[in-house]
Amino acid sequence: MKKTVIIYGSTTGNAAKAAETIAAKLGGGDVKEVSSAKKSDLADYDNIILGSSTWGDGELQDDWFGFISEVKSANLSGKTVAVFGVGDQFSYSDTYVNAMGELYEAAKSAGAKIVGETSTDGYSFSESSAVKDGKFVGLALDYDNQDQLSESRIEAWTAQIIPEL
Repeated sequence: MKKTVIIYGSTTGNAAKAAETIAAKLGGGDVKEVSSAKKSDLADYDNIILGSSTWGDGELQDDWFGFISEVKSANLSGKTVAVFGVGDQFSYSDTYVNAMGELYEAAKSAGAKIVGETSTDGYSFSESSAVKDGKFVGLALDYDNQDQLSESRIEAWTAQIIPEL
């Protein structure tokens, strides 16, 4: 497998837990908090997994604000990118995992090959910018309301993306 990095932003620890679990299911990879990520991390890895919790009115986790512009301005052509998002589909039904949608758009605009879309079945939300053509652009997790499904969702998603990495 090519070199993989997982870059995430987490405030309450749920996105961090997801990043560590994803790395374990992939059988390795470097895991970095976005606050310590550098633009060179985007160039140094063949595979990049980006993750964030969603805050406020559907915004990226705070630590992403300094780095999202680096993703947008990077040359990610030839790179494979997958995204994951953590949110609360009941309390924030109209902005569920919107931060994942923002990460997707940033990587796509930088020329990356995006993998890992997932079904919206089994979720209950009204709106999400992370849904394109009826599917999530990546892995959506809700540790607040569906914690018991997180491990199996991560396992299914990593099994799906491994052949692409």
